[in-house]
Amino acid sequence: MRPPAQLLRRLPPLRVTALATALLLAAPALLLLSMPRPRAEGLGRLLPHAGLLQSFPGAPEREPPPLWRQRLEGDTARLLWRQQRQIWWQFWSDDRAGGPYLVMPLPRPIRVGALPDPPHSLRVDGLLVVASGPLARQSLQEQLVQASRRQEGLQQRCLEMLEREPAAYWSPQGLEAMAGPLAPLLSPLQEGCLALELVPGELLLRGEAGSPRAASLPDGPELPASELPAPLGEGLLLRLSGRSLDLLLLGLLERQEVREAVASVYGLGTAELALVKDSPFELRLRPQPIGPFQAGLELVLPAKGDSAAWTAILAGLSERLSARGLQPDAPQESGGPPAGPKAGPKAAPQSATWRDDQGRVVGGWRWLAEAGTPPRLLLFLGPEPTVTDTPAVAPGGSQQQPLLLLQARPQALAALNLLPGQLPLSLLQARQLRLLADPAAAPADAQPAPGRGGGINRLQGRLQLGEPQPIRPQEDQPPPAE
Repeated sequence: MRPPAQLLRRLPPLRVTALATALLLAAPALLLLSMPRPRAEGLGRLLPHAGLLQSFPGAPEREPPPLWRQRLEGDTARLLWRQQRQIWWQFWSDDRAGGPYLVMPLPRPIRVGALPDPPHSLRVDGLLVVASGPLARQSLQEQLVQASRRQEGLQQRCLEMLEREPAAYWSPQGLEAMAGPLAPLLSPLQEGCLALELVPGELLLRGEAGSPRAASLPDGPELPASELPAPLGEGLLLRLSGRSLDLLLLGLLERQEVREAVASVYGLGTAELALVKDSPFELRLRPQPIGPFQAGLELVLPAKGDSAAWTAILAGLSERLSARGLQPDAPQESGGPPAGPKAGPKAAPQSATWRDDQGRVVGGWRWLAEAGTPPRLLLFLGPEPTVTDTPAVAPGGSQQQPLLLLQARPQALAALNLLPGQLPLSLLQARQLRLLADPAAAPADAQPAPGRGGGINRLQGRLQLGEPQPIRPQEDQPPPAE
């Protein structure tokens, strides 16, 4: 056999040149196609300007998603989607104006050829960002001119999650835009991210969240997974429980006008709030198929501390309700808690029911006493509850309880217009949501507020997906997120 050098000498010069050129072009091309892309560095520049940012896996064997077809022309959408084998993103600005931006890694010319950038798009490091129009593009470009601080703590971990798997990140401004009037109740979860794992019929949720002041805290060790409660039955729309009522009051009472209203309308000053806000709580929303109310609201609080103080709170509340024209069903008794466990399970709990000028029951309270446990105060708005549920949160041992435990039927709530229409569509159409938040074990050099949600909170949960349902859009608001 002749050596390779002799074979090359026998080939015509043009064939040798063509063979060498093909080898020089093919080898780097194959190498580039086989090499993974570097990290999407531009995502770190977009994150500070995003109210909600979601990551999705590429699936070129399927049809392009709706956002791709909306932001790109037909042939361009199909061409770019066919070469999209990695994570891509969509995000909304803090004020959610202009609709979602489409974000993808810069297309490789070797795959798509000399393709011009789509209309209303801009390049951000290694990413291609496509806006809904020229105004949205200009707005983002102006924001990117501002120097963005380097991500650290929670934001850095969320950024890494968004770069590697399907996930969702929200900022405090984004949560306020989505949750609307519910946002102050979610102060321990104002900023965070969730990894989303799709299993048959459900999304598994795993992540972390915290208040803005906790966002820079370093990561702590992983916590063992906790068991989630069973889904809610038809008799409840929502159940939210936690180890301290302060978790709900914190965001509300930051506003001066709310503090003044709570003191003047309900008689809850500093001393009274100090008594109730340290108590574990359970909040329930119960559907009302008949009558003037769509749902009844219930709040259960263990009566911790001085019973005379609770009596004084209810007496002051009774005076204010009477001054507003409401009438009690029966003459008011002392209003204090029962004698505690010694009263026994057969002791009749004290109660008060208030009616409006049309004779409708609009609220009240009831003391619940059970053997072996401290008495609990049930406050309700709407019809008087006829069902006594077993509490998800035990009356005692608050430090062993989850920081927050949320169970909800989002599809049923949305059908009654009891959820903000700006929440993600997958959430609005879900049959069941179960979400548990517990404080992360903080490193030794971190000083979060213990038990108050002031640190980083680990999240885990399940979202049971439902069939698409028509959602009535709310006025003067952009459409819900996908």
